[in-house]
Amino acid sequence: MNNASAHADVLILGGGLVGSTLAIALAQAGISTIVVDPADPAVILSTGFDGRASAVASASHRLLDVIGVGETLRGQGCAIRQIRVSDGLAPGKLDFIAGDQDDPLGTMYENRLLRTTLFEAASAAERVDLRMQTRATHVTRDLDGVTAHLSDGSIVTADLLVAAEGRNSPTREASGIKVARWKYDHAAIIGAFHHEHAHEDIAFEIFYPSGPFALLPLPDDDIGHRSAIVWTVAKDQAPGMLKLGDRGFLAEAEKQMGGFLGALSAPSPRASYPLGFHHTTRVTDTRLALVGDAGHGIHPIAGQGLNLGFRDVATLVEVLVEGRRLGLEAGDAQLLARYEQWRSVDTFAVAFATDTLTRLFGLPGKTASAVRRFGISAVDAMSPLKDRFMAEARGESGQLPRLLMGMPA
Repeated sequence: MNNASAHADVLILGGGLVGSTLAIALAQAGISTIVVDPADPAVILSTGFDGRASAVASASHRLLDVIGVGETLRGQGCAIRQIRVSDGLAPGKLDFIAGDQDDPLGTMYENRLLRTTLFEAASAAERVDLRMQTRATHVTRDLDGVTAHLSDGSIVTADLLVAAEGRNSPTREASGIKVARWKYDHAAIIGAFHHEHAHEDIAFEIFYPSGPFALLPLPDDDIGHRSAIVWTVAKDQAPGMLKLGDRGFLAEAEKQMGGFLGALSAPSPRASYPLGFHHTTRVTDTRLALVGDAGHGIHPIAGQGLNLGFRDVATLVEVLVEGRRLGLEAGDAQLLARYEQWRSVDTFAVAFATDTLTRLFGLPGKTASAVRRFGISAVDAMSPLKDRFMAEARGESGQLPRLLMGMPA
């Protein structure tokens, strides 16, 4: 569809992982959307692993299952059945182990698989009007509704505008919503490589004063065992890390790992991005809701960024569905107030926790390292505290929307 003018219940700016998921979930609930995204589908659907992968928490996966996406992804990811945390390679570790084989802590997927699956599901959904290679050139919001002029010459209207444009959301900036933000003096190197020994579905989080080195399990391929990495380095070191040849890069990675997965080989393409924190003072405005990185951006130390976006989706869908049952249109101020209240505590708590961990594990010196190792050992011995951390990893803490519990909204 590419009507000269069209109306939908919700206009979503941004058709990435979070925006597409929102559109599919709303369509399943009978709520129509127009999704506008400047990306070229040929890029989204390109084959080949580009080094990017995401951990989908088990609660988030229940959302994907309910909206019909999980079945398509089945068998293409790698379950995370254990998370092992250590302070460098020193003795002492903290293990989080999923006791139920049917309910892992999460599942690792290549981002290209997530992008392709969600794009195809959104394209096939009856109530989703997907406008790719298009952008909003002018948007107005008032008490009567939302009107957007698009770059293809069309004009679309909606009852609610959702900004799902990522960390640099122009809609958020134009709204005047204040943002607390700062930059870390670090960059993340992302990619993947193969290794001699099986990872046994374990995710490793190795903390160094220079930043965490995360090793995340991926499915075996024709070459053999493989894992994705998120390697935090000093910002000024990132360009040099990207310039290293494969042999040099693998040698540096092996030093971080201490050789516990054996010889490394066949690395994927590598990329880096600067690390920062941002959190908005609110996630709503007149007929506007922010989801995903438009409202909050956190350090990848706990792998919760995408999952926070999925929690936004599940909450907003439930709020809008309940509103429809009461005869309220999608942009009603009462519904936006409920979404604001529901999401504000959770997003701030996760953002604060990840920022605190980043700073705590970044403290240099033997004394700081000894304190961290003591804390890791203490938590490992305290079952109730470990259970709470595992609930956070699974995305099961706090008041859960129905989609995150595996039930339709």
